[in-house]
Amino acid sequence: MYNIDQTLLLSDCSGIVRLRNYLNKSPNLQTKSSNVSPPMYSIPKRRTVQVKPETCSVTSEMGDTLQIHYTGKLLADGKVIDSSLSRDPLVVELGKRTVIPGLEQSLVGVCEGQKIKTTIPPHLAYGKRGYPPTIPADAALEFEVEVMSLIQATPWQKMVNDVFPLVCLGLVPTLLGMVGLYLYNKANAQRPGKKKAKDKKSKKK
Repeated sequence: MYNIDQTLLLSDCSGIVRLRNYLNKSPNLQTKSSNVSPPMYSIPKRRTVQVKPETCSVTSEMGDTLQIHYTGKLLADGKVIDSSLSRDPLVVELGKRTVIPGLEQSLVGVCEGQKIKTTIPPHLAYGKRGYPPTIPADAALEFEVEVMSLIQATPWQKMVNDVFPLVCLGLVPTLLGMVGLYLYNKANAQRPGKKKAKDKKSKKK
């Protein structure tokens, strides 16, 4: 067994090139390399190729709202699964999970007018279920995106986005407790009325 550094076993192209160079430098491994097939990497890492405009002073953050045009394809065969080019731009509020996780992550840190091309692995797309019949299970996707506009979230919006969910989580137990108390009091209030009705019937007899 040969101790091969784990940094050589990467799923990107640079890792494969370094592994090939390592095999070429080692005479012991060269004699066996013809019988060993190269490793296959079926799940690519998320990669983003960016083309920025000349001026890019403001970049997107969680809570910001983007208008984007996109074209989504299957990475395996290049088949187009969806495109917004024939309709109005898609409005995406970052952090609201209105798009798949891999695409939302790719839209953080972009600026207005920027174009990106991103490869999204299955676990950041539609996973094992897919989206039949358009997207098969465990499908890696590729998106080409152009950011048409960027609207930054105001401090008030950021506070609402950060605090409001926590407030709601805190209010749920309180509301459930109030509902339970109301039902309990209502049930106890009905019991004396039933007892009085039974007493009246017994007196009549």
